[in-house]
Amino acid sequence: MNEGQIDLAHAVALGSIDDEDHNSVQELLDSEDPALRAAFVAEVQDTSDVLAALAEVTATAPPASLRDRILAGVNSRPSL
Repeated sequence: MNEGQIDLAHAVALGSIDDEDHNSVQELLDSEDPALRAAFVAEVQDTSDVLAALAEVTATAPPASLRDRILAGVNSRPSL
């Protein structure tokens, strides 16, 4: 895979592709080259796994007061 294809795989893993990128992804997945398809899918999966692991180790609990502040804000809004 080239650098552009790797960047595209990262964008797919992040869920941040636009229509043009979507067409490029489809071209890769429709490719006649099974090794290229497999490498692309593996890169997307590896990136997704790393992002999930990062989210898990960096997650923090919200402040205890957050729920009360949200409910107070919702309750203070006028009804439609």
